[in-house]
This record gives sequence, C-alpha cells and structure tokens, in this order.
Amino acid sequence: MAGDHMETDEFFSKLTDLFEYNRKKGHGTIYLTQKRLTHDEVETLSSTRVLDDPLWDTHPDNPLPVLIRASNNASSKRSGTNRPGTDRDNIDKIKLSTVVQSDKLDTFYARYAEVCKAGMSGLKKRDRKKGKKDKKKKKVGPAESKS
Repeated sequence: MAGDHMETDEFFSKLTDLFEYNRKKGHGTIYLTQKRLTHDEVETLSSTRVLDDPLWDTHPDNPLPVLIRASNNASSKRSGTNRPGTDRDNIDKIKLSTVVQSDKLDTFYARYAEVCKAGMSGLKKRDRKKGKKDKKKKKVGPAESKS
C-alpha cells in the first residue's frame, strides 16, 4: 500500500501542475482531503479498555501518519444535450496521494499552504451583490404587508 503513494516533493510538484492545468482549462474542481492513516497492525481490544475510555482511538500509543489526497473532477461529454457548457472534452481523473509522518507535519503543512495559495490565486471572487439585493427585498416585502 505504501508503494502507491508519492514522495512529498513529487506530490507538491504534481499538485502545482494540477492547479495550473485547471487554471488553463478555465473550469474544474480540485478535491483536497486528509485523514489519519491507521497502521496495519491489528490491535486487540479488551472490553475494559473500551469501557474505560470510549475514545481510546483518538490518542494512540504511537503517532499515526496522515494520508493527503488530491484529485480533479473528471468530466465527460454529455451526449444529446445542446446546452451551453456541455461541449467539454473527456478529461481523465488525476489522483495524487502521499503519506506524511507525524514528526514532519509542520513542515509539510507550511509548504502545502504555499502551494494551495499559489494555486488559488487565479480564482475569481463570487459576485454576491445580486443575492444581497434579493434578501433585502424579501425582508422589506413582508414588513410592508403587515402595516
């Protein structure tokens, strides 16, 4: 299983490429996930341990590594539709993953934050003006009818 994951340097370079690819494409989603990676060792549970501490797995004896994943949203052509935005090319799903040991998490997250900030620099801010005007109209509408 560990052989399927990339080294952190390779992960960062491919994550940067993935952000750049989506920026050039003009649309798309990148999913970033992380979770605690449990060891392969099967721990024998005693009923007294579970009764004494129902959250026993939140503080393991040995520090656990973290699994970091990144993937894009694969898209495919929608046949039979003539709506705008459905003329996309088929895009294969790109999956990246790496395992970070607990003692290297601080340095990893510092670099991870830099890569993510750089990748998000091309995002457009959402225009919220229309939504705010609609909410104001809804608030004013019922107040006028009560008078």
